[in-house]
Amino acid sequence: MTPPVDRVPPAIRSLGKIHHVALIVASIEDALGLWRDLLGLELETIMDIAADEVRIAFLEVGESKIELVQPTDDSTGVARFLASKGEGFHHVCFEVANLAETLLRLEIDGLELIDTAPRRGAEGPVAFIHPRSCHGVLVELIEAPGGPSWKSLGYPT
Repeated sequence: MTPPVDRVPPAIRSLGKIHHVALIVASIEDALGLWRDLLGLELETIMDIAADEVRIAFLEVGESKIELVQPTDDSTGVARFLASKGEGFHHVCFEVANLAETLLRLEIDGLELIDTAPRRGAEGPVAFIHPRSCHGVLVELIEAPGGPSWKSLGYPT
């Protein structure tokens, strides 16, 4: 039997650190009672992402973050997720050096992409891989600060 790592496409093996783990919550304020107040994680920011109709909060934990995601419109995919599955794990986000190149390699390797090109995210260029290609897990990729997609998407460099 082939060792599992040999079956993983090279593009997956080249992912960087875990940037964040996202959790769907009904209320960011209520969730902060656990993550910030009881567990002691430092709140980095709270912001509204109008394009995705969510409110998010980032809390620092080591070199990674916890992202709390609260839907702001009941008709969105995030709101439907919350209604059907309840609060909890939503996705994991990995940092990559060159998002456009990584997406191309993943598509060639046969993964189903939600985003075939980098798009604006809260903290840099992002794209998502469909859970059907990742054993039921939604995977987000974010380009490392200053990468090639930052300038083309209008981020300060």
